[in-house]
Amino acid sequence: MKPQPQAPCPTLMIQGTASDVGKSLIVTALCRILTNDGYRVAPFKSQNMSNNSHVTPDGKEIGRAQAVQADACRIAATTDMNPILLKPTGERRAQVVVHGKPLRDYDAIDYREKYLPTAERFVREALDRLRAAHDVVVMEGAGSPAEVNLRDRDIVNMRAAAWGDAPVVLVADIDRGGVFASIVGTMAILRPEERDRVKGFIVNKFRGDPALLTDGLDWLEKETGKPVLGVVPMLHDVGLEDEDAASLDNKLRTRADPTRDLDIAVLRLPRLSNFTDVDALAGEPDASVRYVTKPEELGRPDAIVIPGTKNALMDLAALRERGLDEAVRRYASSGGRVVGICGGYQMLGLTLNDPHGVESSEAATSRMDGLGLLPLETTYAREKRTVRVSGAFAGWPGEAAPPAVELPVEGYEIHMGETAFREPVRPLFRFDDGSEDGAATGDGRVWGTYVHGIFDNDGFRRSWLNALRRDRGLPSLASDYRHRETREAAFDRLAEHVRSHVDMEAIYAMIGIRKGGSSR
Repeated sequence: MKPQPQAPCPTLMIQGTASDVGKSLIVTALCRILTNDGYRVAPFKSQNMSNNSHVTPDGKEIGRAQAVQADACRIAATTDMNPILLKPTGERRAQVVVHGKPLRDYDAIDYREKYLPTAERFVREALDRLRAAHDVVVMEGAGSPAEVNLRDRDIVNMRAAAWGDAPVVLVADIDRGGVFASIVGTMAILRPEERDRVKGFIVNKFRGDPALLTDGLDWLEKETGKPVLGVVPMLHDVGLEDEDAASLDNKLRTRADPTRDLDIAVLRLPRLSNFTDVDALAGEPDASVRYVTKPEELGRPDAIVIPGTKNALMDLAALRERGLDEAVRRYASSGGRVVGICGGYQMLGLTLNDPHGVESSEAATSRMDGLGLLPLETTYAREKRTVRVSGAFAGWPGEAAPPAVELPVEGYEIHMGETAFREPVRPLFRFDDGSEDGAATGDGRVWGTYVHGIFDNDGFRRSWLNALRRDRGLPSLASDYRHRETREAAFDRLAEHVRSHVDMEAIYAMIGIRKGGSSR
């Protein structure tokens, strides 16, 4: 007898009254809660806008938030979890990435009018595949479902909820003020069938005594006819990556932490991407990470990190406008340590060339001099390299042999540039597939790499930080900080925090499942 096709699994969708209300973290928490309770769970966000991306095991690019949520589910990330990724390249323009591969750049109007109808098919097919392979899919909206100007072409909020037959929980951020107006206003703007799909609210980022909210919550439930499913207190230092630079801005530190030995300054580039590369440094007990935007904020740190960027040419021009390029050169010439990652690595070189207009459509020229700290030249190609890599640290230039204890490394690359060397250099990293990466000055004080997540590698990170300590005359530190173990514990901490403040029985009821897992 021919087996019957399996019915699609149930879904739940988290939407918000605005951007940055905490949707991604609530979805992450629910993914881990349901996973810990025995279900096979997958996250889904049809369209994400972020330059903070991630490479899947098969070499495709998706939004970082969905990769984090996949980790919360203890499964590998796939492009079905985020079939459409928009990577802003300017105020009104973005690179459109479809199922992990760049399609082309669109301005906002052309994308809306010409591509969204096509994007709908990819979104629905991806969601169908996830629902066929899992017990529950937790969906995430974007921005607000009450954007009436976007309603007719919506592929990420209420229309997506309908495609997945998903009950919706609306999340609002009380910390920014106006929480009752934001919820009631959103509900008022929704169409009747959309209001029916909303099954309750979560008030997020609360500070203070919950008793003070009781009258307001009672009024809200009476006014809307919907239950408040929970009031989630602000959780500080979650220990998980931020989704985008907007959330990063809320916690920028421009001064060094005086309680820590090492001061690491990160250049806050206008088109900053993959800023999570420095998260592991901030987790170390002796390292303080801060962001700088102008020379007078730089001071004399123990190291400068130039991170990734969506447009290295334009951000290099911005550094020049601010005078940060000269500040970095002076710092390096006086013996300072400088690290460049991806776009930052390209900036450390002699020249950046863009003969095909990949990054220079808004720049004054398609060729620009770099900082001149490494003997390399980068040319931008039409094809993007997205790949996961693993291997070992090959040692610093000038060393007779690799480190006595091999330091394993892994990470991922996302870049359009192809880098060549003007003079022979010893690679910093040798990968299992035979490829190599990275370059450094003869003393190892200035170096760069294309590998995102390089500081997530505990042994390599500690080795570099101990070199900084030696510069200061401090003894090496045998830190017990383990980035991946700490991150895994953070998922459980977040999940228990949300579980203890949200009516999970109601959540299970609206999904239509029971605690304890599934036999699917």
